[in-house]
Amino acid sequence: MLQQTPVIRVIPRLEEWLERWPTPAALAAVPPGEAVRAWATLGYPRRALWLHSAAVEITERHGGVVPEDVDALLALTGIGDYTARAVAAFAYGHRHPVVDTNTRRVIARAVGGQAEPAPPSRGRDLAAMSLLLPEGRDESAAFNAAIMELGALVCTARKPGCEVCPIRNECAWRAAGYPAHTGARKAVQKKFEGSDRQVRGLIMAELRATRHPVTDAEVDGLWPDAAQRGRALDGLLVDGLAVRTPGGYTLPH
Repeated sequence: MLQQTPVIRVIPRLEEWLERWPTPAALAAVPPGEAVRAWATLGYPRRALWLHSAAVEITERHGGVVPEDVDALLALTGIGDYTARAVAAFAYGHRHPVVDTNTRRVIARAVGGQAEPAPPSRGRDLAAMSLLLPEGRDESAAFNAAIMELGALVCTARKPGCEVCPIRNECAWRAAGYPAHTGARKAVQKKFEGSDRQVRGLIMAELRATRHPVTDAEVDGLWPDAAQRGRALDGLLVDGLAVRTPGGYTLPH
């Protein structure tokens, strides 16, 4: 839920989710459309389908217990390097490098002396974090969490709080006089207003709002541009977020 989504938006959804489905088996027992409906407006709703699929896989392969091995976690639908290592490190206490956007920024500045990190690279990012990680399990888990929090609260992207940073005297970027970033930049996402993502969101909201099929006429009324509307609807069908039925369209069942 936290992937590309602010914590303040996730907390109420997480609480509702865990109250309704406290275990993987509980989530696996309902249709995938219920997961998509409960996902509400968190965005990137394919994550809800992936989470449901992962719950089914955990129930069938692991007796309903989330695995602690990174390779077993990576074999689950929708689970990537960050999530697998975060679960192994924070839930089970294993020593693994956990790298997110905030971690990469802190390492780029404090160690590399760069204003911004280079575009993400699995091998390079994990290797850089591994070099810094303490040997002890408890210490490594604390370090993973600490560097994330440092990036999220102090070493922020736009207004880093260098004057209160606990590692300011060891920071290579500060020592170099805060040189500006001159390297490659991560691609900036197109604005939401008027985008296909907005149209997809409107259609998804209509599907979530009812348990009856949404008709073609109702879909047509959601957005004036027929070509863009059709493109968005086709994408939802391909992604498995919408299902065509004799009466129109529904969430997956």
